[in-house]
Amino acid sequence: MLKRALPFIVGYLMLFVLMVVLIVAYPKGELHILLNSIHTKMGDTLFKFLTLLAEWPLYVVAVLSLLVCKKWWVVFYAACECVSATLVTALKYIFRMPRPATFFHDRVSAYLPVVDGVHLHHAPSFPSGHASTFFIFVTVVVILLSIHYRILQHRNIRYIALFSCQIALLLLAALGAYSRIYLSQHFLEDVFAGSIIGVVVPFAMFSFFATKLKMKQ
Repeated sequence: MLKRALPFIVGYLMLFVLMVVLIVAYPKGELHILLNSIHTKMGDTLFKFLTLLAEWPLYVVAVLSLLVCKKWWVVFYAACECVSATLVTALKYIFRMPRPATFFHDRVSAYLPVVDGVHLHHAPSFPSGHASTFFIFVTVVVILLSIHYRILQHRNIRYIALFSCQIALLLLAALGAYSRIYLSQHFLEDVFAGSIIGVVVPFAMFSFFATKLKMKQ
């Protein structure tokens, strides 16, 4: 299964390295301003909508889709979300890192573009729960596709489709995670940690559910 998920894994590792380089190269506040500096009306609308997908529509789509593959896929997805939520909550409580709105204090209006209709949160920031949700969703779908990739009979079309879907899913998760930075709800390091949780947890949990997911379709 891991071999068939290689495009997603390699793509994520490239994204991982890029985020590490940015976090190491720039101070926290300066990096946030840099990543948050370009705002457009289209971007405001797009990212305001995209970030909402991690709050409930993503769960609905996931459950409805996974129901097609019988109950164990739903159980697997739910287990991944529960473990992720527990980790995110625990880390937020341990680190209690400030959100951008708290970090910049009364300088928010001077440094951060504010999107209409978006309330800036002040609760602990690290890690990003939205980012973990986006990456858990796409990672579970990648695992699902890697197991059911033979649904397409033509070999070349099968692998092209598998590669394309995995890259598209990675881009979706990356954009969803970036929406948290664009809307000044999180710093890059929050999104970085959330993405790690969102990728590692499903692959780790798969080892417990592998037999049921493969045999009880």
